[in-house]
Amino acid sequence: MDIIRIIIAILLPPLGVFLQVGFAGAFWLNILLTLLGYIPGIIHAVYIIASRK
Repeated sequence: MDIIRIIIAILLPPLGVFLQVGFAGAFWLNILLTLLGYIPGIIHAVYIIASRK
């Protein structure tokens, strides 16, 4: 399941984080990072998905 979330996070970083944590602070931070730059949003999303099991 994590592989699917990581693929989603690469395509749409906020969606990948939302599937992992819901409407928590990490979701809003990821939206901000994605708006500032797509690559920081991807890095943050993959980190959140990989670190939370």
